[in-house]
Amino acid sequence: MRRALVSEALESEICHMIEVLKHPIYARLFSAQVIALLGTGLLTVALALLVFDLAGDKAGAVLGTAFAIKMIAYVGLAPVANAVSEKLPRKAVLIGADLVRATVALYLPFIDSVWQIYALIFVLQAASATFTPAFQAIIPDILKDEKDYTKALSLSRLAYDLENLISPALAGLLLTFMSYHWLFGGTLFGFVASAALVSLVSLPPIAKIRENRPFFERLTRGARIYLATPRLRGLLALNLAAAAAGAFIMAVSKLKCNRHPIRGCHHGPTLSSFQRVGAQLTPTSIEPRQQSGPDCTNTRSISLDSLA
Repeated sequence: MRRALVSEALESEICHMIEVLKHPIYARLFSAQVIALLGTGLLTVALALLVFDLAGDKAGAVLGTAFAIKMIAYVGLAPVANAVSEKLPRKAVLIGADLVRATVALYLPFIDSVWQIYALIFVLQAASATFTPAFQAIIPDILKDEKDYTKALSLSRLAYDLENLISPALAGLLLTFMSYHWLFGGTLFGFVASAALVSLVSLPPIAKIRENRPFFERLTRGARIYLATPRLRGLLALNLAAAAAGAFIMAVSKLKCNRHPIRGCHHGPTLSSFQRVGAQLTPTSIEPRQQSGPDCTNTRSISLDSLA
């Protein structure tokens, strides 16, 4: 009975989040985000298999280095990209970032050395570091109501989690009848489709009320606000712990499976899918509070997702 009530509450919460998709502009932007995320997920699986082919026994070190470059480039360049592109046309920034990522996906199947993987991953993440902040900055200008904005953030978080679950499963299915090199084609399609959807959207102009802050202040403002908030510092520690465990699982599970000469390519994505099942089932263990609104439920779900 208790589990049924929890499931009913979660179903109701998801329905409330989906209501925000009635907004046509946000619906297209969200669709672009989801398609690009699926492409990125296919790229992650294909990249692991490509590294194993190129590096052999050293694949673990190469893959770990590639993922390190991926995250360092994203974390390091996101504030810079946000500060530089703040006053540029936002649609052009989003489309340009998607096209750069599509170009990287087009080149990846043809590389023949490890250093090329490192270089292309850096370029790919530089483009992602430009796309994501620009995308997130558009949402409050489109959804003026705070409740809709909260629903959009929750839906975006759900999309990221579901992508981590669906993409490996989809890659595993595709690998049953095609080479992993074709997964890069799926990535290419995802980024091109995302750019096409963004091009169909009429975005509001950048608000003129923004202060003309110096570049260095714009560069560091987000980090200073984040680190000055105690609750966000605690969340940062949780995310670091979850990221460390996730990175270990991501690298080791793929390499363990790839050592099997026949079934490895198909079992690796399947294990990656099971990795995220816990994060998706975690909210079912939460007892909804009668006085808690959607914001509180989302916060608890995200925190427990980090622990999962």
